[in-house]
Amino acid sequence: MDFDEAIKAHSAWKMKLSKYLKKPDGSLKASEIQVDNKCALGQWIYGEGAKHSSHAEFTTLKAEHARFHKAAAQVVQKADSGQDTSEETSLGAKSEFASASSSVVSAIMAIRRKAQ
Repeated sequence: MDFDEAIKAHSAWKMKLSKYLKKPDGSLKASEIQVDNKCALGQWIYGEGAKHSSHAEFTTLKAEHARFHKAAAQVVQKADSGQDTSEETSLGAKSEFASASSSVVSAIMAIRRKAQ
């Protein structure tokens, strides 16, 4: 697993969602985004990474990664339903998405240190 690539991929979600908020065109599907085992990090968590499952850091990573996907899906659901989707509310520092995203990055860094 390339942990740096995993961090970049999760960081890229903010840009993808920001663009979607400006023009919710149906190109993102909340039902697909909320699934946490389809992205590269999720596949690692549920596959090869499971060998680290005895570590608290891995348990945290798994939980925060699932939380991240739920938060990202909620942003898309809100945009699709016409709810308040200002970037600050949906993706800003005090949003659930930002909190979950930050937690995923911290958890990736912790498991990377443990794995090395």
